[in-house]
Amino acid sequence: MDKHFNLIDEPWIPVADVGRVSLRQIFSRPDYRALGGNPVEKIAVMKLLLAIAQAAATPEDDDAWRTMGVEGMAKQCLAYLDKWHERFDLYGPQPFLQMPAIAAAELKSYGTVLPEVATGNTTVLSQGQMERSLTDAEKAVLLVCLMGFALGGKKTDNSVALSPGYAGKRNDKGKPSTGKPGPAVAHMGLLHTLLQGRSLWQSLWLNLLSFAHITQCQKYAMGLGVAPWELMPAGEDDEVALRLKSSLMGRLVPLCRFCLLTEAGLHYSEGIAHPGYKDGACDPTMAVNWSGKDPKALWVNPEKRPWRELTALLGFLAQQQTAGFECLQLGAGVGRAAEAVDAFGIWSGGLRVSSNAGEQYASGTDDFVESVVWLHGAALGDFWFAQLQAEMLALDEVAKALYGRVLAYFKAQLVDGANLAAQATHLFWQLCERDFQALLDNCESGEKEAIARRELRRRFSAYAQQAYDRFCPKDTARQLDAWARCRPNHSKYLRQEA
Repeated sequence: MDKHFNLIDEPWIPVADVGRVSLRQIFSRPDYRALGGNPVEKIAVMKLLLAIAQAAATPEDDDAWRTMGVEGMAKQCLAYLDKWHERFDLYGPQPFLQMPAIAAAELKSYGTVLPEVATGNTTVLSQGQMERSLTDAEKAVLLVCLMGFALGGKKTDNSVALSPGYAGKRNDKGKPSTGKPGPAVAHMGLLHTLLQGRSLWQSLWLNLLSFAHITQCQKYAMGLGVAPWELMPAGEDDEVALRLKSSLMGRLVPLCRFCLLTEAGLHYSEGIAHPGYKDGACDPTMAVNWSGKDPKALWVNPEKRPWRELTALLGFLAQQQTAGFECLQLGAGVGRAAEAVDAFGIWSGGLRVSSNAGEQYASGTDDFVESVVWLHGAALGDFWFAQLQAEMLALDEVAKALYGRVLAYFKAQLVDGANLAAQATHLFWQLCERDFQALLDNCESGEKEAIARRELRRRFSAYAQQAYDRFCPKDTARQLDAWARCRPNHSKYLRQEA
């Protein structure tokens, strides 16, 4: 194909408030605030940018990280991109993150691998679900997303294996198997968490791991590894592929699909089969609890926004924390971020998916989720975290009481109210989200903060009453009697020391 689209020079990365920009612009412009796109695109592109930064500027330790600074990191990344310029072209003899040898696989339309597009016999509910032609910029973003976020199913043509004798694409009967989900998705859709700065440069710098972090976490036997565009594997199970399975680079850009872009569509097959969290391996953005008999990961849950997982994600701040969820990006970055910048964000997001007969898809209540909260480095400490835990536990009790009260109201009407009780609780959490940042800002010790927390408790109590009134009408005498008898009582919540 006599065509060129170099990702270093051509605009393709969605940036908030700006539009699409090139890789060179990303590392030349300090004023870009954050990435744009949906949550999966944000995670996938951010991990690609981190892979570039790790390849170009991985510091030895935290001291070297501070000395390098934001500008030093960006300068090294620009020099790195100049060095490897020819490897970032979507087309040509060495196409970016693609396998020319996979051309033997069946050609698929681009809509086939987009979870939000309806293909085959799927019902089209809105114009946004209709398949359309993609620009080169959109193809580049899709390619980066497929490397870690490809959904499992029969869309992969696993009849083609590039490693001689490789049996990973065959089932027990020797026939082509169903494609495995990408390591960034797994069974239901993993929740990913990153630090966020005031600018995109600062976000990359705050998430940049040092060689010391990579060694201490003991999750990557091959250490940092080599970026895949520097040395692509020849197959699913060759020496390069095996090294990618055990290195940080292999988790930032996993190559779980072997693709080849064409004008008509893409050749698409399963790529490197990375080990999952149950095998002791995970992305640095995943949160996993390793303390039990079986590791447990945090999953995307559209019914529970990511900000409600903050105490689980920051469990390592507790003075006597012995076990809990571990996220390498947070464990390595929160402490040094608190010292290096006045405020930083914790961004979490992902895509919830369903599975049926080996096929993964987004359907029903499945959706993208994301949230960001901001923390002040000077406030972080044992008291702040203990206070936040206490406030979140108290809010959980209010939510449980609301569920029970709505259930009791409908029981008095001789009606099953479980669904409406769940909806009322969901509404309560939606209302609370608007004031969660204020709660984070007022968990320090001090009279001013204590007064603010008491005011917030009154507001949260009013939200619970608002949700109760929304789902429990009092229009008839019978309804009014049930409404009065089952009305939530928040006196204990409001009396507790805030």
